[in-house]
Amino acid sequence: MKALKAVWGFRGFILSSVKREFQSRYSNSVLGATWTVLNPLAMIFIYTLIFSQVMRAKLPGVDGSFAYSIYLCSGLLTWGLFSEITVRALNVFTEHSNLIKKMNFPRLCLPVIVVATALLNFTIVFGIFTIFLVVSGNFPGAAYFSIFPVIAVQIAFAIGLGISLGVINVFFRDVGHFFGICLQFWFWLTPIVYSAKILPEQARSIIEFNPMTSIMAAYQNVLVLGEWPDWQRLSIVALLSAVLCATAVHLFRKHSGDMVDEL
Repeated sequence: MKALKAVWGFRGFILSSVKREFQSRYSNSVLGATWTVLNPLAMIFIYTLIFSQVMRAKLPGVDGSFAYSIYLCSGLLTWGLFSEITVRALNVFTEHSNLIKKMNFPRLCLPVIVVATALLNFTIVFGIFTIFLVVSGNFPGAAYFSIFPVIAVQIAFAIGLGISLGVINVFFRDVGHFFGICLQFWFWLTPIVYSAKILPEQARSIIEFNPMTSIMAAYQNVLVLGEWPDWQRLSIVALLSAVLCATAVHLFRKHSGDMVDEL
């Protein structure tokens, strides 16, 4: 509670940091924030173009001309949120080393800035996707609002993992490079472009150990099938997320002094 009060006291610093990061990302750009939408749209278009004819008929229980595009959006957009949070959190201490050394502020502000910035970008593109669902007649109804607790679980998992690795990355910079490679494999080991139901039974049982499989399945249930998430399955990821967040806090508190010297 004390830490949260301290962060609230620096809310102006957090808001200005988020605003500055958002503006600097698109500085000297003619299209500006439009790139937030164009980049994921380009990826969705490419995957749809390449895989739609192969995958459209292999989404069990899904019909409609936009079926595979919606399936892709539900995975690619939310994976983008996960990827941005973990990568930014992993590098947050090294990127803000001068700030950490020279300014006295609650270090908890840094992960808050990471999450807030990623959520701002995600809200823009996901909001447009939601409008598309409504206009195309594919809005999932009341089940749509179950997405918010799923997003909360995903954010907790991403920030817990990212900050834990971020502390280690201060001392061993290879961690950041290695995670970048792992993230690429992780993407293809998660049912985003394909459906887990088309995999052999043995492969399906293996990817079930991937926490992102359960998170993506929750999004796909809601946005593609119009069904409620499997809360029991998601609760396991929520527990893992809590453990990761606790680990991140423990690592930071234990090594915060050494981190300043290392930075």
